[in-house]
Amino acid sequence: MIKELQLRVTPRDGYNEQSIRRYVAREQGWDERTITCVRTLKRSIDARQREVFVNLTVRVFINEQPPVEEFEPVEYHDVSDRPQVIVVGAGPGGLFAALRLIELGLRPIVVERGKNVRDRKKDLARIRPEQKVDPESNYAFGEGGAGAYSDGKLFTRSKKRGNGEKILRVFCQHGASPSILSDAHPHIGTDKLPRVIENMRETIIRCGGEVHFETRMTALLMSNVKCQMSNVEGIVCADGREFRGPVILATGHSARDVYRWLYDNDVEIEAKGLAVGVRLEHPAQLIDQIQYHNKRGRGDYLPAAEYSMVQQVDGRGVYSFCMCPGGFVVPAASGPEQIVVNGMSPSGRNGRWSNSGMVVEIRPEDVSDDDALKMMSFQEELERTCWQQGNMKQTAPSQRMADFVNNRLSYDLPDSSYAPGLISSPLHFWMPEPIRHRLQEAFKTWGRQKHGFLTNEATVIGVETRTSSPVRILRDNETLQHIRLQGLFPCGEGAGYAGGIVSAGVDGERCAEAAAEYVKNN
Repeated sequence: MIKELQLRVTPRDGYNEQSIRRYVAREQGWDERTITCVRTLKRSIDARQREVFVNLTVRVFINEQPPVEEFEPVEYHDVSDRPQVIVVGAGPGGLFAALRLIELGLRPIVVERGKNVRDRKKDLARIRPEQKVDPESNYAFGEGGAGAYSDGKLFTRSKKRGNGEKILRVFCQHGASPSILSDAHPHIGTDKLPRVIENMRETIIRCGGEVHFETRMTALLMSNVKCQMSNVEGIVCADGREFRGPVILATGHSARDVYRWLYDNDVEIEAKGLAVGVRLEHPAQLIDQIQYHNKRGRGDYLPAAEYSMVQQVDGRGVYSFCMCPGGFVVPAASGPEQIVVNGMSPSGRNGRWSNSGMVVEIRPEDVSDDDALKMMSFQEELERTCWQQGNMKQTAPSQRMADFVNNRLSYDLPDSSYAPGLISSPLHFWMPEPIRHRLQEAFKTWGRQKHGFLTNEATVIGVETRTSSPVRILRDNETLQHIRLQGLFPCGEGAGYAGGIVSAGVDGERCAEAAAEYVKNN
């Protein structure tokens, strides 16, 4: 017999299979010896009241053996002799596009400007001692994309665009913990995601595809350039090589040179709204105490606490972004004269601090100028200002949270996870007034709602600007091709059609399907 049950249990019972098994047997009046397996299908924490509970959906096998696999794996066959499709970028959009192309019987040629995920890690480690960023190998560029070393959270609200659950299953097939299939907010962890990404690359190569690192695209190859509808026939790279075939353009949200090339060559793009602000870092113990309503914090059984904040201030949204419980603030710039901060968490989420982006909605009409790159220019200007405030190094300008809200200079700063170091700076003075004011008002509101949240134990760190792409590369809603260029499929976050790892993976699969249809008809 197999039964699915909805359970509401204490944290002590919510994370241990043996405890769940005993609870089920007791509540259902069954002999525990007859329960061969209990599999957790969904798990979420309910911390709305003083007492915290864990909600579970479980599948119980009674006198019956469960299937060996917790999910149905995808089959990938040899495509070495099949037509090829060029995939520019090896982030989640590009990797899932490549794997889906293999499923559909096409040969992916993946071109990535950065290094493989292991060599990339060495360049990230050099940022702290050298106080500078490699423009081709950093937290934005390289195998795995921006998500590989800036957190690996897999939660998405995007249900209408495709099958997010399949994305999670493919991750599991390549080494991620099956727990991501059940957790309400699944998370692989920055320490474990690189190996998963390597396994995905190995699948692509084993099936006859190619992956080229340190290979930066500099131009599209186009025919009929004077006609209203042109064909994209491939790409040209910085080393002079050309790769021929339809192109899935999945370059990520920080490929500003690509945006400039598209703009200069009259490829239709438009300015897109952004969210810009800071990283807010608290002691993890304090966030645990606030969220779990307990002076002991998370206790012995609960994970590091998360939070999600949203507030309207003067007609614009202010909200938390990419919350990293027990995590680190990282230097996420992708070039010189920039300071950009982001957050990441290891799988254990056991660090001393918890951080989140705290960002303000910026719409195109909020920024002067009329060209399609104006939001990117806005990003660049703010990142350059932040770099100047940080002594023209990767030391990040920072301020205690209550001081920021009350327009006071912080004469010292608390300890921080940000490895290149912090420098005290009056963010309330130099940040653009619409951002500064809205953050201050939102912090005041959240401080009233959550006692202890607005505190000088927390640090405001500048600046968080890479929440999404500053442009949208226009594409047809049905074919997913660019509106004027046949054979070009703008994909994922960098094209303005996704907002995280899972949604980028979903969009990558959709673009692969559209490219397969294009190959079939041409």
